[in-house]
Amino acid sequence: MGERSEPTQICRRNALAFFGYAAAFGLVASPAILITSPAGAQTSTTPATPSIETPKSGTERRQERRTGRAERRHERRTGRAERREARRTGREERRNARDGTAEQKK
Repeated sequence: MGERSEPTQICRRNALAFFGYAAAFGLVASPAILITSPAGAQTSTTPATPSIETPKSGTERRQERRTGRAERRHERRTGRAERREARRTGREERRNARDGTAEQKK
């Protein structure tokens, strides 16, 4: 038990490997230590008393956009069909007035 360990020489390869491991560990460990805060985790994102304008989630905003687009598309299509029908009936009326007949020709 009285044996003493003699200091050994460290080769360049071992020293570089040691510094490489230390650098890698430092890069990985330092952000984890810096990010950690003593604050407790939040359990809910909604406030206890809802305000007048609560922020909406992404899904709700996306659904509102989709609904708005569907409504605008429906209005465009119905308007287009109504204009088309008005053109057709106007065309038929002009033909009938020009021909002097009240019956529709096809």
